[in-house]
Amino acid sequence: MEPTSEKQRSFQPGMNAMYQQPDPRRKSPFYAACLSFLPGAGQIYVGYYQRGFLFIIIVGSLISLLESGAGHLTALLGIFLLFFFIFNLIDAHRRATFYNMALEGLENIELPDDGNWKALGGSYVGGVTLVLFGAIALSNTLFGISLLWVESWWPLAPLAFGTYLVYMAYKEQQSSKTDKP
Repeated sequence: MEPTSEKQRSFQPGMNAMYQQPDPRRKSPFYAACLSFLPGAGQIYVGYYQRGFLFIIIVGSLISLLESGAGHLTALLGIFLLFFFIFNLIDAHRRATFYNMALEGLENIELPDDGNWKALGGSYVGGVTLVLFGAIALSNTLFGISLLWVESWWPLAPLAFGTYLVYMAYKEQQSSKTDKP
């Protein structure tokens, strides 16, 4: 039997001649889900910063409402908090999986823009809502104005937002009718 060279001994049939390193940008779906036990952390790990911080705000707000005593809504808010917590875990795992698929070119998914806050854009409804919320909260903390009226009038906010959505849908439907030949 002839002695084999070093090169021939290192090659084994069935192995690829070229070894490809895994993409260092890959994210672990399991790790993303584990991080999401702190809601929003898994989304931030994957690169969806805005979504992660939004999840943190939602969970913090729900916990604050439950802590302050939400009256008749306590059970509903508790169930929603549990649902949202589970959704948060699943969302982080799925986003990491889709992120990896997009890196490999398997899915036509837009990768997160690594915190480019220019993509936040503007919103009249969101801006006006935040300004009103800030003005109401500031009036309570600086001037001691009671917020008891909010308990009676809070349904006005979803009513106004729903009316806005219906109006926008109607407006889009009318513009699509005029665009058709």
